Amino acid sequence: MLLEDAPKSQSPVRISEPHFEVFEEFKEASYAKRYELFCERLVRERLYDATCLLLSDRRKGVNGEYSEPNKEVNFKTFATSLSSHAIAFAKMRDK
Repeated sequence: MLLEDAPKSQSPVRISEPHFEVFEEFKEASYAKRYELFCERLVRERLYDATCLLLSDRRKGVNGEYSEPNKEVNFKTFATSLSSHAIAFAKMRDK
């Protein structure tokens, strides 16, 4: 997931709970923090093999600059997992 690193994505977001209660860790959290927790949870609960959260500034992102707010959900781990699955798929398909 790529998110713009901007003041609005880094600021706490209001919550409205008319139908469902929001997890405590999402309350008073920014969009960036929510996405980080979401990606982390997908991996820890083994729903995904790997996820990735990148934050990039609008100006610096054009040059490929980004940050990774959580080392557990970084690009290298995600890319390694994805390429491993691609290689395994290609080997199975060749049989």
